[in-house]
Parts: sequence; C-alpha cells; structure tokens
Amino acid sequence: MPSTMEAVDVLAARVGFDKPRVRAVARSLTDAGRLPPGAPARSPMLDISNVVDLLIGCAVDVPLRAVADTVAKIRELTPAGTPISALPASLQYSAGNYLDSLADLAADGSKDVRRVKLEFVGNWNEVAIHQPDGTINRFVEPGALASNWQHTGHRRSTAVNGAAFADAINDLFGA
Repeated sequence: MPSTMEAVDVLAARVGFDKPRVRAVARSLTDAGRLPPGAPARSPMLDISNVVDLLIGCAVDVPLRAVADTVAKIRELTPAGTPISALPASLQYSAGNYLDSLADLAADGSKDVRRVKLEFVGNWNEVAIHQPDGTINRFVEPGALASNWQHTGHRRSTAVNGAAFADAINDLFGA
C-alpha cells in the first residue's frame, strides 16, 4: 500500500495535477478524516478508495475548505439521478463504487480502463464516464435530471484521461 506522499507524487506525475494542490487536498482530506492520519514518524498508508478520494478531490476544483464535503457528495451520486433504492439490485451502485471498481480493474491490469475518460463537473455535483463506444454514464444527485444542466451559466469540468488514471493506479497498486 502506498503512502500519501507516494500517491501525491504519482497523481501529479501521471494525471498532471499541480503537486502543491494535490498535497493541499491530501492534507484537507486527512484533516476531515477521509484519508488515514499517519502515526509519529510513520507515513499513512492508503488503500485504493483513498487514492480515488484524492483524485476526486483534485479534479472537482473547489476551495480546500469544501473538498472533503464535495468528495463525500460525489461518492454518493447515482446513475442518471435515480435513487439507489429504486434501482434493481444489480444496478445499486454509486459514483464512488463505480470509480473504485474502475481503479480495481486498473490495478489488475485491465486495458479497458485505459479507454474511458472521467469527467468531474466543478459547477455542480456530477461525474460523467465517457465509454469508448461513445456512451456516457452520468452520475448526478438523486432526483436530478442527468440530461440537463444543473446550474445556469457555463459548465466547468475537469477531464481525466483513462490511461493516465490507469497508469497512476497501476504505479501505486499494480502487481
């Protein structure tokens, strides 16, 4: 399992985030309890969902004081805004579960993850997963219309290349 600083270095190098910003987001998530704290003279060790939290925190482009709450909200987004309880059992997953599954696939060396594009919207809580066949899986707040903008004005988002995401996860957790 990688340390927080190893994850910061890899996300900055592979995904292209600003290293001081990734470090600040990691500190904010640690202070909020979303990342494990270290022990005296020991760096904290992260699991794959912690690294996904760090990736989400960097991609959403919100002020540091709002990063932890935004990451929690992003993880709870549902496919097409459908309440999870209304979905069939085979489709009861959130954006956090989906991103964790993609990370697990990347750690196992799956080539399919390299072909997707992850898009995190900064104006409102939305994650769009662009599939290689052109379909887009949108995760929005329950009850929201996934096909409509959730806010007036411009839509601001951060796109993460699937190959960069897969390389980062593989560097940290690959066999």
